[in-house]
Amino acid sequence: MTIRKMLLASAAIACAAMPVSAFADTSGKKIALSNNYAGNSWRQAMLTSWGKVTGEAVKAGVVAAADPFTTAENQATEQAAQIQNMILQGYDAIVLNAASPTALNGAVKEACDAGITVVSFDGIVTEPCAWRIAVNFKEMGRSEVEYLSKKLPQGGNLLEIRGLAGVFVDDEISAGIHDGVKQFPQFKVVGSVHGDWAQDVAQKAVAGILPSLPDIVGVVTQGGDGYGAAQAIAATDRKMPIIIMGNREDELKWWKEQKDANGYETMSVSIAPGVSTLAFWVAQQILDGKQVKKDLVVPFLRIDQDNLENNLANTQAGGVANVEYTQADAIKVIESAK
Repeated sequence: MTIRKMLLASAAIACAAMPVSAFADTSGKKIALSNNYAGNSWRQAMLTSWGKVTGEAVKAGVVAAADPFTTAENQATEQAAQIQNMILQGYDAIVLNAASPTALNGAVKEACDAGITVVSFDGIVTEPCAWRIAVNFKEMGRSEVEYLSKKLPQGGNLLEIRGLAGVFVDDEISAGIHDGVKQFPQFKVVGSVHGDWAQDVAQKAVAGILPSLPDIVGVVTQGGDGYGAAQAIAATDRKMPIIIMGNREDELKWWKEQKDANGYETMSVSIAPGVSTLAFWVAQQILDGKQVKKDLVVPFLRIDQDNLENNLANTQAGGVANVEYTQADAIKVIESAK
């Protein structure tokens, strides 16, 4: 089964194939991507997927433009100014990966008041006029601890690696991890660092906190930090704990090497970076006059011991396990939410 099929199936989308809508109604429309951060492999893969899929859509005449913009710093004030510039430039829709769930609400409301469709994804916003596309990040975090409870029924100490401070995704995954610890109280989080979803940042952060920690049996993560954690721990005399991975190619490659060498077992979970392409198609469908629920949920992509090799083989070097969505996929997601 392909990754796209697994994602759509796990979302319980069971509607029949639908015809692709006519392009005429959106052929003159312009869509912009407002992205707050590009400093890790997930964000780079997200931008690559956006460029690939939207480039084909522009070439086919589905929309007139689909321009990506990324702020230089992960600052809500800078992204708010970026959105205000998009309003002035006359975009018909803004697809938004937000630096904050609330700090951009004013700029988003300005866009809505100007008649612009705003679709947030991954880092979503709470402004009611916007649409939101996200996985259940809280459940993603909780599922990590549930997995560890099956592998380590006696429990033990955990190290938590968080993402970018202040971002919705970071808060939700962390809340889910702590919900999991409440559900499985044999575990205890004894340390927490921010890895910014980047291997180099995570490696330095983990190396810095390890000397102050007792023995740890597991590392719960958010994506983009597993390999960095493994490198930091490997540089000590500590036993390698179970590190939850985040679907990055370097993580999957390291996991495969350890699996072959000593039977190392773990799991890997993340949102597919190609969710940006789903957000694009949802925005296009809204501009085409479709009625779309304000909140759409897509499943996270999980890799397990038995499908590691297949997923690694299909993940680009330096990239992330991914799925890119079509217009037909977006229609199915929209219909399934009604």
